[in-house]
Amino acid sequence: MTRPLSRMTPQQSRAWLALTGTAELLPVALDAQLQRDSSMTHYEFILLTVLQRQGAMRLSDLAAATNAALPRASKVASRLQQRGLIERQESTEDRRSVKLTLTKQGRRQLVLATPGHFDTVHRLVLDQLSEAQLDSLADALEPVVQALDPQRRFGPF
Repeated sequence: MTRPLSRMTPQQSRAWLALTGTAELLPVALDAQLQRDSSMTHYEFILLTVLQRQGAMRLSDLAAATNAALPRASKVASRLQQRGLIERQESTEDRRSVKLTLTKQGRRQLVLATPGHFDTVHRLVLDQLSEAQLDSLADALEPVVQALDPQRRFGPF
């Protein structure tokens, strides 16, 4: 038995297209700026930010906090370790796991990358919206984030 195709109202379609357009275009723009100015990807920036805020973390927890599959997080962590931005330490609680920490050089690189990143976020998103629109955007997207991540594992927040 076939199920009837779910339709969108014009209002729903407009909102959905704006959300998916933002979800597709914004990461590319953030990557381009960070790679150009700081020689890092947006994912690397997020990973370093999480480590800076959380301190030492197991790789599996870092992967969850950055919404990445474990192999991706591991590959990026290895690349960052080779560049001297993070270091791996054996966990004192669990010999099978490794804790990742931000190095002094990693912290410096993150500090240097942040102003340009924030300028780009302001130029592309925050400065395009009024204060009321910013409140509405947060009000609209917070329940979506909650539905996508009910355990609140994602994010450097």
